Amino acid sequence: MHCMVFRNCVEPAFCVTFEADVTRFRQKVKKEGLSFTLSFVYAVCKCANEIEALRYRFLDGEIVLYDKIDTAFTYLNKETGLFKVVNVPFVDDLSKYVGLASKKAEEQKEYFTGPLGNDVFQCSPMPWVTYTHISHTNSGRKDNAAPLIDWGKYYEKDGKTLMPVSIQAHHSFVDGLHIGQFVDVLQKYLDNI
Repeated sequence: MHCMVFRNCVEPAFCVTFEADVTRFRQKVKKEGLSFTLSFVYAVCKCANEIEALRYRFLDGEIVLYDKIDTAFTYLNKETGLFKVVNVPFVDDLSKYVGLASKKAEEQKEYFTGPLGNDVFQCSPMPWVTYTHISHTNSGRKDNAAPLIDWGKYYEKDGKTLMPVSIQAHHSFVDGLHIGQFVDVLQKYLDNI
């Protein structure tokens, strides 16, 4: 019933922004010489995969639950100042994922390789701005249930490194409870990496 109520809304997605403590995570990836951005793609996708509600999608009008969701992220072409969307299968190992994602991002020449699949978490870092709210373009496809995860510029406060993180999700499958679960799982991962 909840699914059907929200599926027919004019805007069935909602977005929540929260502050994540990335102090220990940043130290760890820096020590290992890994890209912070690609490491964070891994972190949010690993944690989002642990929340069942974030793996539901509409497929040909039907509701499906994927066992595993892959990744798609924006990656800046420094020469042109334009971003490309890079699709990378999720590999459950931080170093392996970052290596694969880095290789794929550098080798991909096209900005867009086609429409994103249903089975991805869409990640879009915006490391130039520390924000308190973000909104997204709306394709008009009400059945697009792929969560969109963004993050902004991190900053120092009271000895911690904090960063805004946002998640936009389809209300047919995801409610505040599930966003809270995602926030908790992500923060525990960032603290205990």
